[in-house]
Amino acid sequence: MIGDFTPTTIDDLDPDRRPSFGLALVPVLAVVVFLGIGSALLGLAPHVPLLWSIVFVGAFGRYLGYRWDELSNGISNGLLMGLQALLILFTIYALIATWVDAGTIPAMMYYGLELLTPTVFLPVTVILSAVVAFSIGSSWTTVGTLGVAFVGIGTGLGVSGPMTVGAVISGAYAGDKQSPLSDTTNLAAGVTNTSLYDHIHRMRTGTAIAFGLSVAGFAVLGLQASGEIPVGRVAEIQTALAGTYDLSMLVFLPLVVTFGLALYGYPALPTLVAGVFAGVFTSILVQGTGFVAAWEVFMGGTEPETGADLVNELLVTGGLTGSAWTITVVVAALSLGGLLEHTGVLAVLANRLSQGVRSSGGLIAGTGASAILVNALTAQQYMSIVLPGLTLRNLYEEFGLDSEELSRAVEAAGTPTGALIPWHAGGVFMASATGVPTLEYAPFYLFGLLSPLVLFAMAWTGRGIPTTGRIEQAQTAD
Repeated sequence: MIGDFTPTTIDDLDPDRRPSFGLALVPVLAVVVFLGIGSALLGLAPHVPLLWSIVFVGAFGRYLGYRWDELSNGISNGLLMGLQALLILFTIYALIATWVDAGTIPAMMYYGLELLTPTVFLPVTVILSAVVAFSIGSSWTTVGTLGVAFVGIGTGLGVSGPMTVGAVISGAYAGDKQSPLSDTTNLAAGVTNTSLYDHIHRMRTGTAIAFGLSVAGFAVLGLQASGEIPVGRVAEIQTALAGTYDLSMLVFLPLVVTFGLALYGYPALPTLVAGVFAGVFTSILVQGTGFVAAWEVFMGGTEPETGADLVNELLVTGGLTGSAWTITVVVAALSLGGLLEHTGVLAVLANRLSQGVRSSGGLIAGTGASAILVNALTAQQYMSIVLPGLTLRNLYEEFGLDSEELSRAVEAAGTPTGALIPWHAGGVFMASATGVPTLEYAPFYLFGLLSPLVLFAMAWTGRGIPTTGRIEQAQTAD
């Protein structure tokens, strides 16, 4: 599905319908203005400015001479690229609800409150999240399961939600980027014709620097959050959890099933579905939930009555139907991205980037910047890897750069930055799953901020970049 996608290049465009660089900037600026006015200024849900943007880009396509059926095909391609992400979103929402009802997430909260302190909580959270994400190859699954539990633990310890979510996501994406089981890691290697392990090895230094700085940053934040825990808060939460759920070791069965299958190498979607069934089974077996009631939780989510308002708020979930808000945002964003790709706007921008490159470092930095831009315009990380990965591949060969330089650039900047964008599939999911808005956790999502910055710093300083490229050779000849 993803591997069959070939992005539109400048040579694929009909000269009569190919926008100039200045004209291609018009829909891009319109999208920025619509999202800025609609979301930031008017406080509207992102659906509305995304709809404005879709209509504008559709009209722009008609102005260029595209028929409605051609524009519809562009939307279809955008949705097809994001289909796997949409299915995973549906499943994770259901999984979270079944794991709450099974007592799995409440148990992680209960025992986590016994083991952790405010001082070590944030650095431990980012490290554990990285280990889990590396093991299973999925940042989203890590956030949707362990992340939800960590938010509850952090609340009990008096650590702010945005800090906790920033730590969870930082660890999840750092581990995901180094995992041979990760779909984005395999995709980045595949579209650039790079050996998977060569790609992982090439990312290692930059990832280690960004991750190490993130851990250090959270250690400092942990010291700031290490004040006195409100008297009785931990006991109140644990009493409410123990009084509502059976917290025996059996409730960890869904966790064992899901992570076990992931470690064994099963793809993300069937692994998550197995986790849902394990959650329902545990709810029936351990918590005594009826068969019909357990599947109603799968559909409609949970509204526990533990006797503690704080715990109730932490464990409210939407289930499968609760994913509707998130899914509709992602569908709109993917449709917009498909239109921008199909009308040649992204191809023209990529072509201008290639014309402006004058050095190996500039090419790598420009690749990272283009991955971030594509993330913002198409709202999904697959496109941020595929589009620059395929369109810039020949340029890397001209500069004498190995393919792993390209694969590293698109993943270091493309994969982690999506969770910083409020309308991006990653940003929407992280906010919805954890209950913390994207713009609130973004300042604390240290790895997402540092990963592209480290890439740019390495590109500008020339650290580890071959100097045998086209420009350098020409200079030597002179």
